[in-house]
Amino acid sequence: MIDLRPVRDTLLALDKRAAGSIAVALGLIALLLLVWRWYRRRRAAAALLANITGGAFEYLRDVLVPDGQGGSLHVDFLLLTARGCVVIDMRNIAGNIFGGDQMTEWTVMHREQRYTFANPQTSLYDRIAVVRAQVAELPVEGRVVFAPRGRFPKGLPRHTLMLDSLAAEFPAAERAQAGSPPDTWRAEWTRLVAACRPSSLVAPKAAI
Repeated sequence: MIDLRPVRDTLLALDKRAAGSIAVALGLIALLLLVWRWYRRRRAAAALLANITGGAFEYLRDVLVPDGQGGSLHVDFLLLTARGCVVIDMRNIAGNIFGGDQMTEWTVMHREQRYTFANPQTSLYDRIAVVRAQVAELPVEGRVVFAPRGRFPKGLPRHTLMLDSLAAEFPAAERAQAGSPPDTWRAEWTRLVAACRPSSLVAPKAAI
């Protein structure tokens, strides 16, 4: 009678090796997917940053600006542009947004949801005011910038922009043509930078 145990043992060993190879291959595929997702997020974040800051000589991100009363206000971005300092308040809101300059609250309609949030122009004016208090001759203006997930069917209120329009509002060509900001602006920007400190409020804000 032929002893088939060696053949059986060989097949079992081959099965174990095959299973091990499959496990390794699946692990490598999972690792590659994680790396690819990380790369895509990193590339998207870099593109977003370039879109926001492309027209600026310099910028600050996620900083606290003193309010002159012992407190401070969070600012998402401060840009030093050819037109002066620009305060950027980012809003990541999905859906149809209905708002106006004289409205206390703005309304969002997204799928089956409907909710309101405070008019962001008010907080923008506060942020512009505390920045202006830090400088004398450097012009300061501001924009509330909304992510592409939202849209304004009735038109954009004052001082609001969609993210896709920000680069056109403060173009890199304008910065290149200016070459560099005036010395007085540069000195005041340096003083503003020194007055700011890092903010821990770095996550995208919900409707507030």
